[in-house]
Amino acid sequence: MTTVGPTPAALPAALAEPTVPVRRNWIALIFAANLGVWMAFFTPIQVLLPQQVAQIAPGHKETMLAVVTGLGALAAVLANPLAGALSDRTVLRLGHRHLGRRHVWTASGAVLGALALVLLARQHSIAGVALGWVAAQVCFNAMLASLTAAIPDRVPVAQRGGVSGWVGIPQALGLVMGAVLVTAVVTGNTAGYAAVAAAVLLLSLPFALLTADDPLPREHRPALRLRGLLAALWISPRRHPDFAWAWFTRFLVQTGNALGTLYLLYFLTDGVRVADPEGALLVLILLYTLGMLLTAVAAGRLSDRSGRRKVFVIASGLIMAVAALLLAVAPTWPMAVTAALLLGAGYGVYLAVDAALITQVLPAATNRAKDLGVINIANSAPQVLGPALSAPIVVHLGGYPTLYAATAAVTLLGSALVLKIRSVP
Repeated sequence: MTTVGPTPAALPAALAEPTVPVRRNWIALIFAANLGVWMAFFTPIQVLLPQQVAQIAPGHKETMLAVVTGLGALAAVLANPLAGALSDRTVLRLGHRHLGRRHVWTASGAVLGALALVLLARQHSIAGVALGWVAAQVCFNAMLASLTAAIPDRVPVAQRGGVSGWVGIPQALGLVMGAVLVTAVVTGNTAGYAAVAAAVLLLSLPFALLTADDPLPREHRPALRLRGLLAALWISPRRHPDFAWAWFTRFLVQTGNALGTLYLLYFLTDGVRVADPEGALLVLILLYTLGMLLTAVAAGRLSDRSGRRKVFVIASGLIMAVAALLLAVAPTWPMAVTAALLLGAGYGVYLAVDAALITQVLPAATNRAKDLGVINIANSAPQVLGPALSAPIVVHLGGYPTLYAATAAVTLLGSALVLKIRSVP
């Protein structure tokens, strides 16, 4: 009898399925690292870039901001899987000591990304701002790729739902903390960029410096050729149908999220007609974050204990669809408050459990970061597609009721298609 490839016992630690539960300090450090990277993503988009673009091109600020953020989103789509593929192949040595393959990407992404933000603050042309933001996106997406891969690298399957819940919370918390940092703690655009850069370093580097990172033996490193690297970004749906369905469900749910959030400020202004739209938006963001905090970790742990993932994903889609429908049928402030809480609660469940589900359908341990980078395209691409779909719906196809009805339909479809995944209960 012959064997093909190494047996599980022969696999190095970097490629083996983890069995030892991670401790609370590890979870706290990766939580902080993710908080740093999400603050770096959201704070410029929500506050600093709009201010900077408005100063440079006040008469065309909407168009120029769309160009800058669109180029950044395109850079994210390309950089994340490529950086993941490179980290899968990273073999480093310091003298006779083999170093891990992920932390160098986390640390270098944080340092270079912080530098890109500092340089971005000094730009006085739209071209300079665009180049600076693209550079920051490349660095922070390299960092995100390595952090995302840490879950299947280090966390056993039975613990992934709970840990994914903790890792998902910074996506909402980073938005709130970043906004507070650059509006209440520091003032001015340049100081804001410097504060975010410092936050990234302080929050992210401890994870890279203080936690273990298994080295990849050279004999297990996939070949590093440009053509092969680019070809590896294509994962055949025929050979890996569960991965393909996981990607498609994530893409639809995130498209629904993009549709529902893009024009929220305008909806509060023109649809709900609140007196202080900016203040009202902050209240909704805080309620959304509270909803996530209440459900993400709890749902992840329940999913771990039951061993089931799909029922939680479907339930999260139902909750988010109900929230969107409330906005469609009753555009009032009390209903907006209720919808924000429901949307946060549903999205918290979704982020925790779907993230754990995805780690269970990855095609190969040798390409975890690259494959998760491909999944991250399903997160980034809707941010580009969302504006293209939302604008004609609001302007020509029925306004905000139609927009939020479409949000509900797309989100519900995305969560329901998780039933197509066969290998995960």
